[in-house]
Amino acid sequence: MKRRVLGMLASVACSALMAQAAAAQELTIFWAEWDPANYLQELVNEYEAETGVVVTVETTPWQDFQTKAFTEFNARGAAYDMIVGDSQWLGAASEGGHYVDLTDFFEEHDLGNVMAPATVKYYAEYPGNSGKYWAIPAEGDAVGWAYRKDWFEDPEEMKAFEEKYGYPLDVPESWAQMMDIAEFFHRPDEDRYGIAIYTDNSYDGLVMGIENALFSYGGNLGDYESYQVDGILNSPQNVAALEAYRKLYGFTPPGWSKTFFVENNQAITENLAAMSMNYFAFFPALVNPATNPNAENTGFFANPPGPGGAQFAALGGQGISIVSYSENIDESYAFLEWFIKDETQKRWAELGGYTASAKVLESDEFRSATPYNEAFYQTMFKVKDFWAVPEYAELLTAANQRLYPYVVGGEGTAQEALDALTADWIDTFKKYGRTN
Repeated sequence: MKRRVLGMLASVACSALMAQAAAAQELTIFWAEWDPANYLQELVNEYEAETGVVVTVETTPWQDFQTKAFTEFNARGAAYDMIVGDSQWLGAASEGGHYVDLTDFFEEHDLGNVMAPATVKYYAEYPGNSGKYWAIPAEGDAVGWAYRKDWFEDPEEMKAFEEKYGYPLDVPESWAQMMDIAEFFHRPDEDRYGIAIYTDNSYDGLVMGIENALFSYGGNLGDYESYQVDGILNSPQNVAALEAYRKLYGFTPPGWSKTFFVENNQAITENLAAMSMNYFAFFPALVNPATNPNAENTGFFANPPGPGGAQFAALGGQGISIVSYSENIDESYAFLEWFIKDETQKRWAELGGYTASAKVLESDEFRSATPYNEAFYQTMFKVKDFWAVPEYAELLTAANQRLYPYVVGGEGTAQEALDALTADWIDTFKKYGRTN
């Protein structure tokens, strides 16, 4: 009898070990190589401690990210269980069958309300306003601004500015004020310049920079449901916004014709500009004295309103999706269940990740945690994004080809550039059967 009991106990123990072994899997999340990916690895190490599931965040340089991801997708490869993909990929990845449909998961967990609404709209939903979801907002990000507090708060500068413009020098409350401040500090003979903006036309730098003007001037890139662009993309609001961006370019440091996030942080660290555009994800380097000698004198603000009072910013960041070819889809769902918890999102923010959780974003603890979190909070409820359709790359290429010569080279007019781009995009949408 005793021998039989021992045998039963051994059998139970063996079953428990087998169950544990079956549950203890390894998951791989693919992302680009940058600090937020390192923060995510720290976060998922805590998931491993809780569950025994080993999660690896595999990264690749940004310039290879899209190519490597879609090469694996097109091969139907199972190398990645989840991917933190760009928002523009939603159309191509969902229509191509590469992402698992997360609509039921979204509804079950009420993620449309748990996450900041704008992040759900642009990181997760495709087509727009369809109620179909393919990702969970993961790394919230958008464009904001850094500025030199010591320049702004210098008594002599404040006096001179108010005498010239008739109002106090302070954080700009509008694009018009930002233009005045950029002009005021633009002093090439002192090797001091007004502003740093995105101008790189290799991928989405220039276009996202311009979007900050377009959206806050009351413009849009088109109707994301009907694909109408004529009268929207080349609207008077967009023409005025593009003219403003071109004017700001005149107040940038010399050689600012191919600049993106690296150079725009250097504009602050190397005493080049009074204000600098950049994604919030790159602002931690500006509050670190080891990487910014002006850290104590660097402040931050959200993209200001345009002339009509509209206030938006270009969306950055990414959502996390389950790859449909993964051999660990159930365990990936279990990971996402953990990732969306309030306590996990709070921990994500503590580690340096930019949470999209509305509850965490709205908390006083988050808003006061860093010098830039308040501006980030203000921004993440007012973001807009580029087209997420599968043909977004063609739309982006055309935008770079039409807008760059005007902004950087001063060729033609803003109206001519936008009319030409409108014609390009109409042709593209016809080619892909989205319009007649």
